[in-house]
Amino acid sequence: MKSEKKQMLSLKELEAQVLAEGREWTRQRLEQRLQEQAKEAGALSPPAPAAGSPADPQHGSRTRQRRR
Repeated sequence: MKSEKKQMLSLKELEAQVLAEGREWTRQRLEQRLQEQAKEAGALSPPAPAAGSPADPQHGSRTRQRRR
């Protein structure tokens, strides 16, 4: 009988446990749906840098020098 009492959870503990299970289910479902959308969208990559931007290798040949 003592072992049965140990296994019984209070209403607060039971509620917290069920809510945690619900959050995990929601997280997994969100991850699944986001993966499906990513597959539908195809390969994603950052946009190419605009001409003349600092990321453009033809923008200038000078390299930044560290100030001392």
